[in-house]
Amino acid sequence: MKSHQLWNSFKVAVLLLACSTASIAQRSDMSDGYSEYEKKRFRNAESAYREAMRKDPALDEAKHNLGNALYRQGKYEEASNSYVDASRSSKEPVKSSSFYNLGNSLMKAEKYEEAVEAYKQALRTNPSDQDARYNLSYALQKLRRQQQQDKNKDKQKDNKDQQQKQQQQQQDKQDKENKSKNNQSEQKDKSDQENQKNKSAQQPKLSKEEAERILKSMRNDEKNLQKEKAKRFPAGDDRPVKNW
Repeated sequence: MKSHQLWNSFKVAVLLLACSTASIAQRSDMSDGYSEYEKKRFRNAESAYREAMRKDPALDEAKHNLGNALYRQGKYEEASNSYVDASRSSKEPVKSSSFYNLGNSLMKAEKYEEAVEAYKQALRTNPSDQDARYNLSYALQKLRRQQQQDKNKDKQKDNKDQQQKQQQQQQDKQDKENKSKNNQSEQKDKSDQENQKNKSAQQPKLSKEEAERILKSMRNDEKNLQKEKAKRFPAGDDRPVKNW
């Protein structure tokens, strides 16, 4: 039964084969699948529908109902694939319901843009499907919200990238300035060392004769100083005493 509540009010459109269009074995597998599905034994229903498809790969109703069983197990990607196969059916009820349920499965996977297209296809096949119309409106709202969120994320990313770029440029500038200062300091140290080396090199070296002459002069000065002291304070004389 259809519902106008939310998109996840999944259309339980399990399709049965008419006796005149299927073999007894196919009807048995489809009936078993339907029975298991109604009992919420979805894995068993899946097995029954796969068996029906094995016996008749072109059985569109089995593809559709297999999608339902997979959907109920949360296997949304597999369910979508099954619905896509069933949507190629030439039978309008199978085609329309497959597109509708494909939209539901895509909504579960948060593939809103694809879900919108699936609901549109359901309405093209069956324009009177009000559930598809309602779900299309809901999917469009989710899509716009998702696009806005993506836009905000892109903007935040751009701002973050710009900030990081500015920080990197500032860091590069600082590194360049530091490198320039270090180079200047190294050049100054090198220049000072060169100047000191040049000064040392410019100082004249004394010859052996000049060194002996200076040493002899220093010795003579010492002798003269000793003689001067001896004149002023003769040996054995008391130094004058001051009277106060």
